[in-house]
Amino acid sequence: MFTGIIQAIGQIVRYEQRGGDIRLHINTGALELDDVQPGDSIAVNGVCLTAVALPGDGFIADVSRESLSLTSLGGLRFGSRVNLEKALTLSTPLGGHLVSGHVDGMGRILERKEDARSIRLRVEAPAELARYIAPKGSICIDGTSLTVNRVDGAIFGLNIVPHTLQKTIIGDYQPGSSVNLEVDLIARYLERLLLGEKQGCTTATGISRSFLAENGFLK
Repeated sequence: MFTGIIQAIGQIVRYEQRGGDIRLHINTGALELDDVQPGDSIAVNGVCLTAVALPGDGFIADVSRESLSLTSLGGLRFGSRVNLEKALTLSTPLGGHLVSGHVDGMGRILERKEDARSIRLRVEAPAELARYIAPKGSICIDGTSLTVNRVDGAIFGLNIVPHTLQKTIIGDYQPGSSVNLEVDLIARYLERLLLGEKQGCTTATGISRSFLAENGFLK
């Protein structure tokens, strides 16, 4: 699990094709690795990867065909900048929101415009993810926990403050950029509970739309 608070910007220093999947060597820059061991998880642009080796300047990770098909990692090349976050511990401040590192799909930057010292982005999500995105709700983009400003179908708006622009790769985004999206965990599990038997769940939970509305969870 992760928080969506980016700890450092890394850089791809080696991109190696390996029989249909890839191996990445990532220079971790300012990210401290003293407490990282082979087998530990590090999120790279929001994708949970396993460190298989620690050569001294960063870590090496394998990326499966499944991850390549569902994320933007296949588009990385030598010199690409990436967001990095180590897995959270019980003492980690939860400054963002709970993030699994399992990408739900890829979005596309439609528009970028300046707004004082911030920038505003319009992002298009896959249609099947639109129902999980709500105004003032949380979404994770390339591993960064962000608040949704407004929603219009599968298109949503974000306001990116100067600190986030400085500490993440979001400042590199331009119209047409592909980004990894992970929707809010609570929204996904809430849908699963509401669907119940329609999703093959035969155990009664007692949770329904009327129950949620009566207890203030739905308006």
